[in-house]
Amino acid sequence: MRFESQLLKGIAPVVVLEILSRGPMYGYQLSEAIQQRSNDIITLGKGTLYPLLYNLEAKGLIKGRWQTADSGRKRRYYSITSKGKLELARQKAQLEDLAKGLDLVFGFRPSPA
Repeated sequence: MRFESQLLKGIAPVVVLEILSRGPMYGYQLSEAIQQRSNDIITLGKGTLYPLLYNLEAKGLIKGRWQTADSGRKRRYYSITSKGKLELARQKAQLEDLAKGLDLVFGFRPSPA
């Protein structure tokens, strides 16, 4: 499923922070992890992912470091910072409230009897 770009823009930062909270990753690895974790529902192409990573790094929510992989190729690995962990917790709480509200409006799940 392809999401409207504005909808994806809104959730992409918190998705990236959530995946990076599990450990450092380089860009392609992160993109694959997001796609796999979301069951192919959320996909972030290079044109979306890399500007987002630069933006999150500029805000101090993640940090990148160059490292040589086993293949000998240099890759930039990203990890979440303490500030990023706080922001992730804040955004997850907001998303949880939003999900509850959307569920009430659209009735995605039946109410427990």
